Amino acid sequence: MDLNSGYPFWTVKNGLTAAFPPLIDDIDCDVAVIGAGISGALIAYSLAEAGLDVVVLDKRDVAWGSTAASTALLQYEIDTELVALARAVGEPSAVAAYRACERAISELRELAAHVGPSGFSRTKSLYLASKRRHVQRLRDECALRRKHGFAVAALERAQVRSRFGFDAPLALLTEVAAQVDPYRLTYSILGNLRGRGVRVFDRTRVCAWKATSRGLRLSTERDAAVRCRHIVVAAGYETQQYLRRRVAANHSSYALVTEPVEGGLGPLRRMLLWESARPYLYLRSTPDNRIIVGGEDDTVDLPAKRDAAVSRKAGVLMRKLAKLLPGKEIEPSYAWAGTFAETPDGLPFFGPHEQHGPRVHFAMAYGGNGIVFSVIGAAILRAHILGEAHPLKRLFSFERL
Repeated sequence: MDLNSGYPFWTVKNGLTAAFPPLIDDIDCDVAVIGAGISGALIAYSLAEAGLDVVVLDKRDVAWGSTAASTALLQYEIDTELVALARAVGEPSAVAAYRACERAISELRELAAHVGPSGFSRTKSLYLASKRRHVQRLRDECALRRKHGFAVAALERAQVRSRFGFDAPLALLTEVAAQVDPYRLTYSILGNLRGRGVRVFDRTRVCAWKATSRGLRLSTERDAAVRCRHIVVAAGYETQQYLRRRVAANHSSYALVTEPVEGGLGPLRRMLLWESARPYLYLRSTPDNRIIVGGEDDTVDLPAKRDAAVSRKAGVLMRKLAKLLPGKEIEPSYAWAGTFAETPDGLPFFGPHEQHGPRVHFAMAYGGNGIVFSVIGAAILRAHILGEAHPLKRLFSFERL
């Protein structure tokens, strides 16, 4: 499956940071993680921290799938607003999910500081009401978050204009958010794990697995086998191929990065910006004052059509960016697109599925907050494998289908 188009900025910026070998011999382990993107790396790290013998496998080079195309905005807010999520799963569960996302940002900061270069930095988040009719919706959202102790402020139109220089009828300013270089972080995590004895193999396609008397046996295209007690399928948006019933809809999202902009984002520096329209425009900056802007999502799930749309969609994003930042001289540098998936309620799936039994676990960190979901999912999967409790184990499982 072709997961991205164009020239994802992170791969151009970082190049091939490190090399990992393909698997050529039979090996044994406790857990085999299929997928060496950011989700697989975070899960492998969590399992290794628990003392498990972990092997990581990927059919591509490390981090070359959807991780390379991610714009890596880290927020506790998810694509489904808290009010809407409370209606779908109940207020206590919705708040628990939001609270876990808030904690996950701090956990990721600590992990990033430990493993090496990652481009992690704290930011704030600014959520704009795209239209006047969205104002009451955002006021209700702000009230529910405040009720449960989240740090959020509602900025009126005049406050938005005076602080940020553009017009919006209302905006929610959130104190807890961050951004990261997902490609570099993935390599840093896997490099750290390799230094601790975790075996990482890329360019190793897993063809099949089957149950054995002692656990599971994975076969690869080079006829090397992996014998393990558990499997974690963290293959991103390709993971749905292993399930008879689809649990999410694949779409395409488009992004571009500009050349360095004089003065950067100005008052929006160290700010993640997104809007209440669906699909929504979103943007962030980089340490060298480039602007990453994304959006223009569509329902395309065909690589050729997505490839053909990159240039046109980039033009739309540039026009929207110019309108948002009048007077700035902005020149595009690289544009790309990537596959993403959405679940009906905006929540991820982590854990076993009845189709494959209790030893095969799935990591489906779908939605606009995938990296943050993966931090939570890593802890949930560790709990599954170790037979421990986790407060979100059921909510983030296939049981809610």
